[in-house]
Amino acid sequence: MDTELIDGRELSKVYATATGPLIALDDVSFTIEEGQFISLVGPSGCGKSTLLSILGGLEDRSEGDLVIAGKRLEAPRADIGMMFQTSVLFPWRTVRENVLLPGVVLKLDRKAQSERCDELLDMVGLNGFGDRYPKELSGGMRQRVALARLLAHDPRVLLMDEPFGALDEFTRETMNLELLSIWEKTGKTVIFVTHNIGEAVFLSDRIFVMTPRPGRLEGIVEVDIPRPRKADVMRTPRYSELVFDIRGMLGVDH
Repeated sequence: MDTELIDGRELSKVYATATGPLIALDDVSFTIEEGQFISLVGPSGCGKSTLLSILGGLEDRSEGDLVIAGKRLEAPRADIGMMFQTSVLFPWRTVRENVLLPGVVLKLDRKAQSERCDELLDMVGLNGFGDRYPKELSGGMRQRVALARLLAHDPRVLLMDEPFGALDEFTRETMNLELLSIWEKTGKTVIFVTHNIGEAVFLSDRIFVMTPRPGRLEGIVEVDIPRPRKADVMRTPRYSELVFDIRGMLGVDH
């Protein structure tokens, strides 16, 4: 993981409101290497989701420059996929049809996509559920479908906006382990938004800690816990130390 993939320089985002300009992001700069797992943490309203939308080409930046794989980002790219807190599945489509949707939109080879769909459903633990509809699935299972759909067209970068935030704690931990396993197998670059500091430490190579609005980068924490990681990592002194270091940076160390 020594190849720079994403370079953001002095990124800012200002919204026009009835009461005047609202600065969501202010002078944020960073680099991300190919294959890294990055988490963004910070209080509500600090610009985490805004930054993720800018990285996905879904929102324009007000100032600054953003280069991904050597090209200036000006619009959404097919090699960048995005996953949200809710699964955003089409209720009238089966699990398979939902997973296959990116391939349909991008006009990819149907046979290859069908085979990939089978592999992905197996990877996320949904083998045998391809003909079910979203209403027949639990919240955790729907997020598994959304994760398979995210991977369906094999994007290079995965942008994940609190994808497990609405799940119960047990299901969330299970999904984190699944995500780590998939990341280790695929080598994708992941940028993951979360409010959960422990989750960020468990998953990440580096954690971008953001300030309250206007969102700035307070600091970058290197997570030096060895991989592969299992749940027992959360019992180690180093895990606890990193969690409390980040709490201190966010002013919640009391």
